Amino acid sequence: MPPALSQPALFQRLRLRDLELANRIVVSPMCQYSAADGSATDWHFIHLNTLALSGAGLVLVEATAVDPAGRITPPCLGLYSDQNEQALARVLGAVRRYSSAALGIQLGHAGRKASSREPWNGGTLILPQDGGWQPVAPSAIPEDPGEPPPRALRKDELPRVVEAFAGAARRADRLGFDAVELHGAHGYLLHEFLSPIANRRDDEYGGSLENRMRFPLEVFDAVRAVWPPGKPLGVRLSCTDWVEGGWDIDQTVELARALAARGCDWIDCSSGGVSPRQKIPLAPGYQVPFAERVRREAGIPTIAIGLITDPHQAEEIVWSGKADLVALARGMLYDPRWGWHAAAALGGTVVAPKQYWRGVPREHAQTFAKAGAGKR
Repeated sequence: MPPALSQPALFQRLRLRDLELANRIVVSPMCQYSAADGSATDWHFIHLNTLALSGAGLVLVEATAVDPAGRITPPCLGLYSDQNEQALARVLGAVRRYSSAALGIQLGHAGRKASSREPWNGGTLILPQDGGWQPVAPSAIPEDPGEPPPRALRKDELPRVVEAFAGAARRADRLGFDAVELHGAHGYLLHEFLSPIANRRDDEYGGSLENRMRFPLEVFDAVRAVWPPGKPLGVRLSCTDWVEGGWDIDQTVELARALAARGCDWIDCSSGGVSPRQKIPLAPGYQVPFAERVRREAGIPTIAIGLITDPHQAEEIVWSGKADLVALARGMLYDPRWGWHAAAALGGTVVAPKQYWRGVPREHAQTFAKAGAGKR
């Protein structure tokens, strides 16, 4: 049984550096494939303002490219130009006006998975002659053997990619984001450097675990150096490739230890994405054991994700110490008031905007704090 608390564990506050989260619920970053030249559109205005009223303590903006060539698809969100920054400022202005949720952004580079069609259009590679571009990667190995290989990054090109991450982090700070998460999962560039499936380099960035970790750690160090010391910086990792001989949980723990020593504030524990040969045993909470082990062995806060939809399941994950936060993606799309409903189910408290006070069922009125945008 959970311990007796003034609030359920899921609704306990959590401090990460100078940022205090109202609860342990996170809206996962979810690609929307709806930007224009990397810039947020009216869709992002609708999408993010909806999720910012979900009752979650932290809302993470979707994977945002640090470079035009780092977009997964042509209409993916970016933060590499003044136009990108201005468009996102418009969206964030409305979110800040009506929501007390903390706002973070996930920064990434798609690597060899760039220049792809949207998932609803097949997700296949778009060739340069068809409006795409040449993807880059640690090695010239395609994810799909039937597609042309990416171009292997030269060693002298890596500092430019590092600076692209740092530049996007500077823009995120100017926009007033409370937190940044680096995307080192799902087969994108940082994950590609980590995984021996995608990284066959013969220089100091390939081969041993130390070498394969080198570039992601350089990116982290560069972002941590420009990101304000009072603001938290986390990393999403694929804790296993689900392929024999690939990246695995043992290596993840070693990387998490190295990141913690460098000032990382959380590990967002996901998995897979680097190979079509992966065999994932999908089930509710199937990735939670990764978050539990990383938290225990690396001594760093973790976010648990993956088919978590039931409030009681989320509560058990937090109070039992398996993870510090729980993130939802598809569950939030289906139920954009998930945090409200979790509070009602568990006896927690969330802030409800005054415009919606009349919509709160009478029997749950005590779980909804009648307050405007709170102070972080």
